[in-house]
Amino acid sequence: METLTKETETEVGTLETTPYDYDEGQPCEKVNIKDLGARLLPPLYSLVFIVGLLGNLVVVVILTKYKRLGIMTNIYLLNLAISDLLFLVTLPFWIHYVEWNKWAFGQCMCKFFTGLYYLGLYSEIFFIVLLTIDRYLAIVHAVFALRTRTVTFGIITSVFTWVLAGLAALPEVIFHEFQEDEEQSVCSPHYPEGEEDTWKRFHALRMNVMGLVLPLLIMAICYSGIIKALLKCPSRQKSKAIRLIFVIMVVFFLFWTPYSLALLLSAFQVVLPENSCEQSKQLDLAKAVTEVVANTHCCVNPIIYAFVGERFRKYLHHFFHSHVGRYLPFFPKEKQERTSSISPSTGEHKLLSAVF
Repeated sequence: METLTKETETEVGTLETTPYDYDEGQPCEKVNIKDLGARLLPPLYSLVFIVGLLGNLVVVVILTKYKRLGIMTNIYLLNLAISDLLFLVTLPFWIHYVEWNKWAFGQCMCKFFTGLYYLGLYSEIFFIVLLTIDRYLAIVHAVFALRTRTVTFGIITSVFTWVLAGLAALPEVIFHEFQEDEEQSVCSPHYPEGEEDTWKRFHALRMNVMGLVLPLLIMAICYSGIIKALLKCPSRQKSKAIRLIFVIMVVFFLFWTPYSLALLLSAFQVVLPENSCEQSKQLDLAKAVTEVVANTHCCVNPIIYAFVGERFRKYLHHFFHSHVGRYLPFFPKEKQERTSSISPSTGEHKLLSAVF
């Protein structure tokens, strides 16, 4: 995770004034918004942390309590929640970093939490892609899906996805270093001398290719096939089966695409037609603002489940009444539900359904 330093771009929504950007031979005096970020970001990220932690833990509990992990889709949804939780675990440390403008946790923790940050990010992207492919197989190749969409296959592909996400995050772990002097303590990328620009561009390209271009290409192919299948054989059940995954996908890209593009433009600003001090200021500000938006996404998926997932609302309602409502004397008691109302489905419905 890129962080506060005088020589590098910044993460968690802050900017550092540098004297190293020139416009017609004169130093480019950038607006420093560290103080503003130190006041606004800790309460914002604290709210994101609380909402995201509670929401994703509820998702994990409901998936495990109601034994819905016999469906491959739900295995991927569980891993998606774990990805968000990994991302969320790092937030308190970045909050402290922004608020005090110093990294107080040393070298090992710098690398560890940087690794968790990017592991959570890349694994979330990859599991959203897997969910899309899963919906494609279930709807377009239903007969083939009945043989291949097994729990074993879901576990194997999940393990492979975590390994792939770890490899994608590895360069950030390698290059992030804890650096300390009399003026500041930072956890930031430390690239080989003379190769800073090359590595920054590599980082931006990797983020955009692995986190934007390839996932969008795969999803475009899958959803074009799904749409064709639904047009040939309209089915309300099949339409409902893709609704949640489609919303998760769209919301993710709405949150992360602006930051990915801002990061790319910032890394390649020297080759832009108008490489001026004013443009550099605008790119820095755009990157800071879009990063804040992107980092808030880790608390969004449970909210999507609550609004879009009919089954999730049913299980959440049952869970709340069973484990919370009984301790509230003013809360109306729920009539005992039949076991069949929360039992797994069978047939084509089982093929298409998920807990959400």
